[in-house]
Amino acid sequence: MAESDKNEIYLSPSPHFANGVTTQKIMSVVIIALLPECVYGVVIFGIRALITILVSVAGAVCFEALFQKLTKHDITVSDCSAAITGILLALVLPPTTPVWQVLLGDAFAVIVAKGFFGGLGANVWNPALTGRAFLFVSFPAALGASWLDPATDAVSSATVLSQIKEGSFIADSGTYLQYFLGNRAGCIGETSILLILISFAFLTLTRIIDWRAPLTMVATVALLTWATGGDVLMAMLAGGLLFGATFMVTDYATAPVTGPGRLVFGAGCGLITFLIRKFGGYPEGVMFSILIMNSLSAFLNKLTVTKYGYGRRAKKPVQARKTVTSFDVKNAEKEASK
Repeated sequence: MAESDKNEIYLSPSPHFANGVTTQKIMSVVIIALLPECVYGVVIFGIRALITILVSVAGAVCFEALFQKLTKHDITVSDCSAAITGILLALVLPPTTPVWQVLLGDAFAVIVAKGFFGGLGANVWNPALTGRAFLFVSFPAALGASWLDPATDAVSSATVLSQIKEGSFIADSGTYLQYFLGNRAGCIGETSILLILISFAFLTLTRIIDWRAPLTMVATVALLTWATGGDVLMAMLAGGLLFGATFMVTDYATAPVTGPGRLVFGAGCGLITFLIRKFGGYPEGVMFSILIMNSLSAFLNKLTVTKYGYGRRAKKPVQARKTVTSFDVKNAEKEASK
């Protein structure tokens, strides 16, 4: 295979402009943006969070290299996409997740959700979220029923979102500040809203991600929560809304490539997240909402395709004048003299 034929999948509508940015460079910037969440997760959750992150990254890279070797494809782990999948999967898992479950999630993410569909750029669903969804439905007790409180080092089954759904949660200014800074129970990378906002600003300013889908997702959840009399601020701070909006809905391969498509995509994610939180059987709906909207990305691309070549409406064509000859003049004179 020629070098120019490798990993060149253009999904956006023409015209295309090459800027020299490689997949490896993009993924490296995303890794830099994820480092604060990784470090903070280790600080508040300890060695268990560090082990989860390291095992997840190593597992994702090894499984992808092994799959590509067995299927006789070029080994492309150097593009850092597998490492990103490993980091993201680890950050959306509780720190108490067993190591063997982390590896199982890695295998499902990079082999089933990514490799079976043709590799990077061809996958339909976000690999990290697909791996988490597989673990969530397979081992709900490990992923949805036990949360480590960093303040007391105790495992609890109650979450703020579940308390909000039951109507038993009462927040004060101290609670809001605690959740904003991140000293609370939750998944490894979803606790500190401050760090997530910093990562969002960094990725947006470096033009690695587009602002449309994240902002419309968060705005939709906020608007619907306000309209139904809910706590808008806590809806933003609790759960994985902002983490998912920053790192998941902005995935290049599984989100629409058109501007209007991304607006609809983000709004759809926000709507489904709110409906699951408000009426569903689970307290959180970010993971399911993004995976559902991933399934519609191809349709949104077709419905919102950018069209070129349209201009002002053409004017009514002017009829060509008849050319008058000397023969016509003579005939006219004869007719007049009669």
